[in-house]
Order: sequence, then C-alpha cells, then structure tokens
Amino acid sequence: TLINNILLIICCYCVFPVLLHRPPRSLLGSPANTQLPDWAQESIDLLPPSCGWIRSVRSQKEVLFLHINDGSSLESLQVVADSSFDSRELAFGSSVEVQGQLVKSPSKKQNVELKAEKIEVVGNCDAKDSGFVHIHTPVITSNDCEGAGELFQVEPSSKIKVPEENFFNIPVFLTVSGQLHLEVMSGAFTQVFTFGPTFRAENSQSRRHLAEFYMVEAEISFLESLQDLMQVMESLFKTTAMTVLSNCPKDVELCHKFIAPGQKDRLEHMLKNNFLIISYTEAVEILKQASQNFTFTPEWGADLHTEHEKYLVKHCGDIPVFVINYPLALKPFYMRDNEDGPQHTVAAVDLLVPGVGELFGGSLREERYHFLEQRLARYLDLRRFGSVPHGGFGMGFERYLQCILGIDNIKDVIPFPRFTHSCLL
Repeated sequence: TLINNILLIICCYCVFPVLLHRPPRSLLGSPANTQLPDWAQESIDLLPPSCGWIRSVRSQKEVLFLHINDGSSLESLQVVADSSFDSRELAFGSSVEVQGQLVKSPSKKQNVELKAEKIEVVGNCDAKDSGFVHIHTPVITSNDCEGAGELFQVEPSSKIKVPEENFFNIPVFLTVSGQLHLEVMSGAFTQVFTFGPTFRAENSQSRRHLAEFYMVEAEISFLESLQDLMQVMESLFKTTAMTVLSNCPKDVELCHKFIAPGQKDRLEHMLKNNFLIISYTEAVEILKQASQNFTFTPEWGADLHTEHEKYLVKHCGDIPVFVINYPLALKPFYMRDNEDGPQHTVAAVDLLVPGVGELFGGSLREERYHFLEQRLARYLDLRRFGSVPHGGFGMGFERYLQCILGIDNIKDVIPFPRFTHSCLL
C-alpha cells in the first residue's frame, strides 16, 4: 500500500539498517582473535561468503580496511581489500557480503583477517552522509516530555496484590515523545533518531489530531544554532518527499488526481523553493494586520492556533515557513533560553506547511546546568557530566502524508485511526 511504501522509504532515509539473512557458515561467528590451526596458517578459502554490517571504514592510497560484524560476536572481522573496491556505498551501517581468503594478520590487534576478492553491498545505508543511529525508545515511560498532561496512564488489567500499589512503583504512561531518551543516547552516538508510535490523550475529533500516531524524532549533539537545525528539518522533508515521488509515482498520482487536484503543483512549489523563516513576534504582527477575522485573537504571548498557522503559510506564498523564537512561557522546560528580555523567548522552531499547519516542532536544548536548576531537578543528571550544546525535532508522520498527498483528514492516512470515543479492532 502507499502508506506502507512511504513508511519503508522514510525508515530507509533515516538510516534504518537492512535486515540481512546470513549464511549459516559465515565466518563472523568466530572472533577475529581466534588462533588459526597449523594447517590453516597460510590461507583458507571461504565458502560461503561472510555477511555482516560495516562498523568502520578506513581508506588508504592502495588499501581499503573494513570492519564488519553480524552480531554473533563482540569482535569484528577485519576485511582487507584493494583500494579499487572503495565507494560511497561502503559506509558505516551498510550490509555487505564478502568473498575471499582468511589469512594470518600481520597486525597484533587480530590473529586473522579476510583478504577480499569480492565485496557486494546487500543494503545501502546513508550513515556516512547523515550519520544518524536508530534508537528504539520505550513505549512505556514515567515522563511527560511535553509537560501538557495529555497522557494515557498504564496499569495492569487486574490489580496485583495490593490494589493501591503501582506495578512499577511509580505512575507510568504511554509515551508522548522519545526525546528525553534520545538526549541520553545522543551523548554516546552524537546523532540519533527514533521512529515509532506516540500517544496523546487529547479530547479532540478534529481533522488533524489522533490519539495514536507515528513520529520521526531526532537529536543532534554539538548543534549550536537554529539555522543548522532548520537545515536538517528542511532536508528531511524535501529528500523524503522526492524519494516518495520517485518510488511511488502511480500511488501519489492517484491521490493527486482523485483526492487533491492541484496538489502535484503545490508540492512541486514547496520542493523547489527555500523554506522561509520568520520570528514568532513577526508572525503575531502579520496576524494582527490581517483582514481575516480569526476565532482566536492573535496576541503576543498566546499560542498560534491552526487558523493562524494556515494563514501565515498563505501569507508566505504557500511556501513552508519556519517560525522561531517563541515566548518561554509557551514552551516546555527543556528549550534553550535566548536571554533576550524583556520579551523572554526560547530557541524553538515550528515548521508550518500548506494545508496542515504545524508539521515539525523542534528546539535547541538547554544544556546549561544553572538554567535548568531553576526549572526541573530530575532533568539535571543529563547535564551534570560532559553536557554539550544540542537540539532536535519531531515530525508527525501522518501530518507529513497529509501534506504531500493533499489529504484533508488525518484519519484517512492511517489504517486504524484511534481518537476520542473510537478504537475499532
């Protein structure tokens, strides 16, 4: 189906590893420091090929070194190949099948290495270009990341022992965001992402809200400007959209022809133009000067509603627009203080797109310990040891589908929509 195809493409773009069926006699089950028997000290013909994922690449003038691992051992196998094998496809995370000879290694770091005669890339990985590691964040969590209180609490169907006791000793909920877990993991892997279900207990049956939806979230260490964060967000939107158009042209054409006539031209208009940037303060002034009557009167310090977001996009020529630097009082505790009184703002950014409104939400994170000390104690351990400037964002997958396909109701882009008073099957 179209949704499944697009889901697969997004996963691949965000560096989702390719699952590889490994031959049962792959060499990788044996650690690289295994001592060769006397009869095999010179070389061993490898049958069948060894399969695994590239863990590191080192290219020299005449020699290429790869370390591959299939998960069956903590040790990786060193592959030595002629420099002619080097290519962009041989990147961290790519799955490969290597044919060659097992020989004694001249290095003290391992006893054996694989002298490659043939290297076949089974599954490409964009890690060399985008550098993101996929993290599976928990579905059950004890935190309310957004601080909005729209949570589904998780409890056993039948109380265990004493009814007053919590199963986990503390209240737990279905996740509203994997961000706090990604912040932990970005301290080890620099650039990380997750793609999975999130849950919001919003009492809404609107065309843009679901109780369960999918979200792409990313966290990037050593990120010091909103401009850099916005570049990643714009690149994700455009690259993924172009990949969808390239791989699912007939499916997309069907939607554009029968559901949203004119959407093809609107989407091309979005893709060929640079996204615009305005501040929250500028956005409020634009809304105040609008001839349109809004249900919610725009004023500085108030949330932007869907009607405001859609107007701003139209005002900007139906080009996606980043709105940056929101009032501190409107945003969660983890967003970085701009220290710009008297209008106190934080380094937050929302991407507004035609027909939908907000699609991405992101920010620089507050990495300064003394600022957080005044806001939230439980968050401080992430800042206590070697904290770095960082930022991240989340993109609602179903809203993304609405945007590129021109589908008005969010319930029409997910197979089993869950919303208030409705949970069929």
